[in-house]
Amino acid sequence: QVQLVESGGGLVQAGGSLRLSCTNSGRTLSPYGMGWFRQAAGKEREFVAAIGWGNNPEDTSYADSVKGRFTISRDGANLLVFLRMNSLKPEDTAVYYCAADYASTARLVAGRSNHDYWGQGTQVTST
Repeated sequence: QVQLVESGGGLVQAGGSLRLSCTNSGRTLSPYGMGWFRQAAGKEREFVAAIGWGNNPEDTSYADSVKGRFTISRDGANLLVFLRMNSLKPEDTAVYYCAADYASTARLVAGRSNHDYWGQGTQVTST
């Protein structure tokens, strides 16, 4: 069973940084391609970043709006997926969700409209 839990959100000044984490309650995330998505108030949920399943840290994909500012990664034990967010802008304000897709590359995670598992989200506010 997969139960995703996000953490690390908060309030930050524009230009600041945050690191979000996603865990499966201590169980491995290795079999899953992982993605971060966000939904701002009054807007549709959108793709932010993805990393492919397994242990290839180079299999990543980013939305154009966050390239060069955000970095998705896994911890060495494949228990956590991170989203490092630098140079935050007010337009980055949203609820951020992590998602998991079984045996999926970053490209597949980024392109899917439905995902196998979702977390409940963490609020990020940049002012």
